[in-house]
Amino acid sequence: MLASLLALGSAPVLANTTDQVEEVTVESHEEWGVAAGFRVASIPFDTADSYVTSFIPMVFYRNDWLEINGTEGHITAWKDDSVELNALLRMRFIDLPKSLQNAAGGDTADAGVQLRYGLSEQWHVNLEAMWDLHSRMHSNLTLQGDIYTGDWQIMPNIGLRHKTRKFSEHYFGGIGDSLSSGFDVTAGVDVRYHVYSNLYLLGGAQLTYLDSSVQNSSIIDSDFQSEVFLGFGIFNNPAERGKALDMKSYWRASYGFATPSNMGDILAGNWESDPDDNRMSSLFYGHPIADNLFGYPLDLYFSPGLAWHHKNDEQATGLEYVLSIKAYKTFTWPVRWRLGVGEGLSYVNKITQVEQKEMDEKGYKPSKLLNYIDLSLDVNVGDVFNKPSWDHVWFGYSMHHRSAIFESASQFGRIKGGSNYNTLYLQWDF
Repeated sequence: MLASLLALGSAPVLANTTDQVEEVTVESHEEWGVAAGFRVASIPFDTADSYVTSFIPMVFYRNDWLEINGTEGHITAWKDDSVELNALLRMRFIDLPKSLQNAAGGDTADAGVQLRYGLSEQWHVNLEAMWDLHSRMHSNLTLQGDIYTGDWQIMPNIGLRHKTRKFSEHYFGGIGDSLSSGFDVTAGVDVRYHVYSNLYLLGGAQLTYLDSSVQNSSIIDSDFQSEVFLGFGIFNNPAERGKALDMKSYWRASYGFATPSNMGDILAGNWESDPDDNRMSSLFYGHPIADNLFGYPLDLYFSPGLAWHHKNDEQATGLEYVLSIKAYKTFTWPVRWRLGVGEGLSYVNKITQVEQKEMDEKGYKPSKLLNYIDLSLDVNVGDVFNKPSWDHVWFGYSMHHRSAIFESASQFGRIKGGSNYNTLYLQWDF
């Protein structure tokens, strides 16, 4: 798969104020965050380019059974004091020159199972069996640390990856190459530095030694592959973990219409109707995680969602899965209003017609995974009708936005564009 692509390139990421609100306690182990940064990786293939960069937006969330950690996530199926069995999903970067990444389909994801054994409070071992989307298998044995010292969190790792022949030939082999299975060795470290309040700096570095069979591939010209990452993030303020929140969870149901207009035109009120009349319904859940950011009163929620892209003459029904962190600011004028901003990731099981049409016009291969933004404005229904029993209900507008961040992200296929939907919603706290 990679050989033909490389031949082309070889030339020189408000609390409700009514009395009925119940107190929800965020446990100290429940963590959240949003972050972004740049990843720079060496290219092991025989190309004119020696490295490639990518911008990576990330979402973080962790509780007793779910952990979303930037570019990977897992659900815990079983655990005791020192052992966990997890269902795992992880993004895997394919480090090609930028000019070839869209044709290759961007980066990929692997799914599998993970057995985690805790050696101590600071060290654990992971044993993983992973498969890509076409059942090509690799497995990992990794020793990882999680060490806190002052404002620093240091996470060293060293690991051994076994690649099957099928996996090696697809991702590292040239045309006619016959590669065997083999073992790669990786060592690295990730760090997180607490600057102030909710602000953190993130960094990391990793070096991989490729196995001898891969080194003999006709399209590989390096025994090693390296990567570094530098970024920033907004996470829990350590001083507020375990704080009691006067907030409720919510459900939000919406219905809306696609528009070919960009975000700027929509915010200016100059959007156009979609000539193909694409429509979408969605349902989002909001789980309270914080009531301030940098000491400023904002209500923050971990907000996963599911959207239905309705069938029409141009497309079949499709599903969209969203993970996001959503923040609300409440103000009174003369009733309660809220401005909301959400950031996260969106994955569609089928490329929507509105996105396919734009990608065809621009000459891109579309990406199922894109960055997600939610901009909203709503009003409290109880205040509008002077009915305190309706104070838990909000009615509003939301822009449902998917985009690829202007060709800067390899995981989004190095494309420019996406889709926008204008939606109306009802949101109710419970």
